[in-house]
Amino acid sequence: MQPVVILYKTLFPPLLALAKAASLFSPKLRQFFAVRKSLMQRLEQQLGSGQAKQFTIWIHAASAGEFEQARPVITELKQRCPECRIAVSFQSVSGYSLRKDYPDADLVFYHPADTARNAKKLITLLKPDAIMVMRYDLWLNHLLEASRHGARLLLAAAVLHEHSSYTRMPVKLLYQAIFSLFHSISTVSEDDRKRFETAFGLGTAKVSGDPRCDQVLARSRNSSAVEHLRQWLPNRTTIVAGSTWEPDEERIIPVFAPHKESACLVIAPHDVSGARIASIEQLLARHGIDSRRLSQINEGLPASAVLIIDTIGILVELYSLASIAYVGGGFGINVHNTLEPAVYGLPLIYGPNHRKSPEAEELLQEGAATTFNTTSELASILDDLLTNGDLRQQRGTLAATYVRNRIGATRDITRELLGWKQGLTC
Repeated sequence: MQPVVILYKTLFPPLLALAKAASLFSPKLRQFFAVRKSLMQRLEQQLGSGQAKQFTIWIHAASAGEFEQARPVITELKQRCPECRIAVSFQSVSGYSLRKDYPDADLVFYHPADTARNAKKLITLLKPDAIMVMRYDLWLNHLLEASRHGARLLLAAAVLHEHSSYTRMPVKLLYQAIFSLFHSISTVSEDDRKRFETAFGLGTAKVSGDPRCDQVLARSRNSSAVEHLRQWLPNRTTIVAGSTWEPDEERIIPVFAPHKESACLVIAPHDVSGARIASIEQLLARHGIDSRRLSQINEGLPASAVLIIDTIGILVELYSLASIAYVGGGFGINVHNTLEPAVYGLPLIYGPNHRKSPEAEELLQEGAATTFNTTSELASILDDLLTNGDLRQQRGTLAATYVRNRIGATRDITRELLGWKQGLTC
């Protein structure tokens, strides 16, 4: 056993005990332990020993975003192998809560704390034949135990940033041990593949793309949920500002104000509570801009320069109405999903906090997106796009090409997983 593995196994239990003690003062940690109470007993009931053995694929996603990457693969697996058992685990409460009843998964559960005891118990109960981990959230004890039991391991939608902490000593030693357990590493881009090979000497890495590109492409083919809005929106250039927060609205609204007679703005805030919608309306009013809520359209109110989306679940389809996309979150923790508007061939604008999103970084490098720090910079960017149709088309084409060059991951990953099944049954 490698020294770094021994060190991990030695340090993890006391660190977990410290985290449990700290949970008295941290609601987030308290919730982590609370939702995992009696987890093994619940799994034992769900995975009773009387069940016939099925080819079992365990898919782990840290949270909702990683699950979205896995979802097209899960759908394809169920279509091509309905007899396969699909188990999905989450690290986060939000991810589990959103997808605990997902119809294409036979089992949805919280990933246990990464102790050797938990790993042995879970692998014995679940008996996975293949494990697909999405992107990151790698737990050494569970991966080691699964490998000992003969499970095949796949790391999907893998990215490795140029300055990733994974490649710095002494952390690199741990990730060297982790990545060496995977039979296959499916990277999003050729640059990622090269970094895995160079940093860790891995010949198991290959480019497959991002399953989310398959997902957003499939969703973009059906915009029926918002088609009625085309008649309501005036015949003007439309900007869709998606998943916005207050700092986004404080910038986009005053910049849009001079264009209110020639353009339309659709604001889809991240938080659609009554208080947040009212605050957006007040900000618009202070800048002399008339607005309507989506829920008011059925009341027969006349068109206005701004439409506020006061419901959730239709943001992807809303981008089909746009000529320009402003993606929110760039003044918070991280910019929101940039693939969703990119698939429609839109030029993208977002704030400076985008480094946690590889695709947001790459869209900037491709010339499909523009970022800004100040309101005056945003005003200049928006003026250029609103007055120059050729520029909108050029950047939008680059965005659509970026997505289409990364499709096919779902097919490749599914083929590999089911190829392992065929290898076991031959």
